[in-house]
Amino acid sequence: MTRYLLGRIALALMVALAVSALAFLVLRLSGDVAIAIAGEGARDEDLQLIRNTYGLDRPLLVQYATWLWQTLRGDFGSSIYFKVPVSELVLQKLPTTIILGLSSLTFGLLLAVPLGVAAALWRNSWIDRLAMGITVVAQALPTFFVALVLIMVLAVWARWLPVSGSGSWLHFVMPTIALGYYVMPPFMRLIRSNMIEVLSADYVRTARAKGLPASRVIFRHALRNAIVPVVGLAAVQLGFLLGGSVVIESVFALDGLGYLAFRSISYKDFPVLQTIVLLLSVLYVALTTLSDIANVWLDPRLRNA
Repeated sequence: MTRYLLGRIALALMVALAVSALAFLVLRLSGDVAIAIAGEGARDEDLQLIRNTYGLDRPLLVQYATWLWQTLRGDFGSSIYFKVPVSELVLQKLPTTIILGLSSLTFGLLLAVPLGVAAALWRNSWIDRLAMGITVVAQALPTFFVALVLIMVLAVWARWLPVSGSGSWLHFVMPTIALGYYVMPPFMRLIRSNMIEVLSADYVRTARAKGLPASRVIFRHALRNAIVPVVGLAAVQLGFLLGGSVVIESVFALDGLGYLAFRSISYKDFPVLQTIVLLLSVLYVALTTLSDIANVWLDPRLRNA
């Protein structure tokens, strides 16, 4: 087990390093940082001065090594557009994205667990087909389309919720539904398949033979074991939610990292965008690694592997 965990941690570190290199190189190749700082129509003399000041005239490998060293020291530079330290800007927006990710994950699980259990209990019935149909529709609909429908129904027609902003918990309701609905299908399918497998296990048949109430057999014996793999999937899906919130935060103007990334693209604010890409990528790698560790801890078969 120790060897497995050390291998996963080493792999996570290598992936994080590769992601940092890709984030740096792709953004550098997407445009001239000197022009982004000086603005369109700047004189060649000004552009050259900026390149000398920021070290943009040095080879890319040297620039990357310098940036990586500064990043490891916690120095992410300053925003070109907002004129504040990038670390201060990112830390200010991060809580909104984390709240949205956790609330969306919770909403997705609240939908997936009862649907998955019902589909497994009434396998091949109309309930099972209805639950599977809901997951197919949820997987097929883009998040921005669901977001626009929610805005039309809940904000424009019913006027129950605010359209945009992040001033109160009401502003998170529609974004949570849009994102949580999209991540629900994999949870539902996993719970359904696990419940079908567990319900046919010997210890469940024994519990039923003892005359235990059906609710106790289902929720205490079957669901308790069927839901274990969901823990690992939840960590992966949370990483997806944190990194994939750009569209939803932009639609609802939530003041989080996703909306900040969208604005940074518009303003060509490379230091901010580079830091956001790196941070969200590292968070995703960390969560997937924690998922593997959780699976090893929860599954005794993997501990002895």
